[in-house]
Amino acid sequence: MNNFIYKNKRFLLQIKRKFNAITGLEIVKYPTPELDRRIKLLQHYNIDVIIDVGANIGQYGTEMRNIGYKGRIISFEPTSEAFEKLSKSVKNDSLWEIYHSSLGERDGKTTINISKNSVSSSLLESLPELTENAPDASFVKKEEIDIKKLDTLFDSLNIKDKNIYLKIDTQGYESQVLEGAKESLKNILGIQLEMALIPSYQGAIPFQEMTEKLNGFGFHLMTVESGFYDKVSGKLMEVDGVFYK
Repeated sequence: MNNFIYKNKRFLLQIKRKFNAITGLEIVKYPTPELDRRIKLLQHYNIDVIIDVGANIGQYGTEMRNIGYKGRIISFEPTSEAFEKLSKSVKNDSLWEIYHSSLGERDGKTTINISKNSVSSSLLESLPELTENAPDASFVKKEEIDIKKLDTLFDSLNIKDKNIYLKIDTQGYESQVLEGAKESLKNILGIQLEMALIPSYQGAIPFQEMTEKLNGFGFHLMTVESGFYDKVSGKLMEVDGVFYK
């Protein structure tokens, strides 16, 4: 029996390698170990509300649904084209609500740089390290958007007594989002956010400084998820840090 299992595994591995070679795609286990850890942490802390800052067209929320999260999602996306696509993504999901706004350290108006690939759009200017490794991340236009503090909006969301998970994907602007959420963080259990090992945006604070900032708010690093890397050198440029109280 053990010999049969061994031969079967070898056969499947050979099929996987041939598929990878022919298509250029890679077969991976789903959920990945990173997603499996994220699921287990969400379940352990009984998370029932996710605040999704920098939703783009809904990739993160859709991923959370695909891995089994059934609670409430509150998404914020400031850019017009992405928000229109996000609206279509959530139209059949009664527990997923969306807001056409950025979150940050102040209330008012600001200007965002729109990237060619949409997902790299940022309130900050990019550094060469970004566009040299991802030409589609280059900025092609600007757009005036609304910006609000989470502290300004928090009470209106009716989530004070919930187990809340804050996800921030704002291309270097994560620190400013936290500055505008100092009071709200008292009611939040978990945070997932992009952290720069090698900054791609002007003014983005590096990994160690961000870790210390979150520690100061009472959050501790539980796991990391791999992110953007230099396609030539292989250097990992950013990760997602997952923190809980």
